[in-house]
Amino acid sequence: MEKQQYSLGDIVRMKKPHPCGSSEWEILRVGMDFRLKCQGCGHLVMLPRPKFEKMVRAIVRHADSEN
Repeated sequence: MEKQQYSLGDIVRMKKPHPCGSSEWEILRVGMDFRLKCQGCGHLVMLPRPKFEKMVRAIVRHADSEN
């Protein structure tokens, strides 16, 4: 199975919703850690790569498709 490729600006859906009610996050940093911004309230979080890959459900929108 091929690993999913994540890039800056992608919007991803996580398994559990944020307390504000939104389950969609924008990727702001990619590497050993991921920096995410909640699309509901703007809260910023940092997750280690293994935890991020375990919690992500799907890519809602790719960064290059925002045209």
